[in-house]
Amino acid sequence: MKLHTLIAGTALAASLLSSPARAHGDDHEHTALHGGVVTEVRDMDYELVARPTVIQLYLRDHGKPADVSKASARLTLLSGTEKQEVELKPAGDRLEAAGSFKVGTGTKAVAVVTVGGKASTARFSLK
Repeated sequence: MKLHTLIAGTALAASLLSSPARAHGDDHEHTALHGGVVTEVRDMDYELVARPTVIQLYLRDHGKPADVSKASARLTLLSGTEKQEVELKPAGDRLEAAGSFKVGTGTKAVAVVTVGGKASTARFSLK
């Protein structure tokens, strides 16, 4: 085996291992499409849009909108010493709740999302 072939093979292997998104076959972007904060759990993107009067949670499966018609979520907002529980229900292409929410910079949010009988937990830090 020639040295340059060995070096090229090693470089290719290292680049594949250093790219976690590619390592599990995930080639979509994890960007906010609705102005929120995005996190990924098990190849599913969760985008949380948190405003003082409405909270929206968008789900994307491998970059494509997920069917949330039979989904639900329980969101816990943690702002300083204050804790608020919010139930999110299907509203078109997202899960949503309306009300009065403390969602300032640094607020932490934990969403337990149930889709098709399976629950996932997504964590967010609002900016």
